[in-house]
Amino acid sequence: MNAKERRSAIVHLLQGAEKPVSASALAETFSVSRQVIVGDIALLRAGGADISATPRGYTTRRPAEGLVRQIACRHDTVQTQAELLAIVDQGCTVLDVIVEHPIYGQLTGPLQISCRYEVQQFMQRCAQSDAQLLSNLTDGIHLHTLACPDEAAFERVQTALHRLHILLDE
Repeated sequence: MNAKERRSAIVHLLQGAEKPVSASALAETFSVSRQVIVGDIALLRAGGADISATPRGYTTRRPAEGLVRQIACRHDTVQTQAELLAIVDQGCTVLDVIVEHPIYGQLTGPLQISCRYEVQQFMQRCAQSDAQLLSNLTDGIHLHTLACPDEAAFERVQTALHRLHILLDE
């Protein structure tokens, strides 16, 4: 398989995947190094492929089912887990986190967190990393894009975050 065929196969595999696929898993699938996959992804993105890098691997963006809404939040690092659990416990998925940086403008980090297990995995990665959350750049202020099954679920999220004093009131 040549590089062009491999890149086409990567896009096809990612489009059919239910969950993000790591560079290591792709490397094993195509019998190449992880660095070759990273290069392939960079070339695919430069060519217009809508591939996101999440903490759990690469994914193609699919239209979210149900409602897509944004919420504004403010909290410290300690409240991150409570925030994420309040969202996923209402049946919603945290698609991303967005902050406004004074130099770079809007910075977005894809998350794709939809259940308690994924919250736990995210929190473990945070604990094991020297990196800081994007919201630390903005004194805890950030947006989340959510995919919710219906308006009632979104309203439950707002209520839960309000109770935690995390929802940034207008």
